[in-house]
Amino acid sequence: MNKLLAAALIASVPLAGFAAEGNKTPPATPAGQSGTFETLDANKDGRISMPEASADPRLVEIFSTADKNGDGYLDNAEFDNSTVKPRK
Repeated sequence: MNKLLAAALIASVPLAGFAAEGNKTPPATPAGQSGTFETLDANKDGRISMPEASADPRLVEIFSTADKNGDGYLDNAEFDNSTVKPRK
């Protein structure tokens, strides 16, 4: 009986990994695409922080240049004036 229980437990461990994969959230932007301001502003505070910008690798590259006032955030105007534009 104990061997059967142990075998059942061992057999179910890989299934737990598959179940966990279903809970992953997709990235904010698909690879190679720019996000919109609304998509990247994850906490909806009206500005994009560097951690939020990290969902868009192209935005990360130009973040400090786009941040004209140097406050560490991109507001909507700074984002619109950046060279990163969402693809359609």
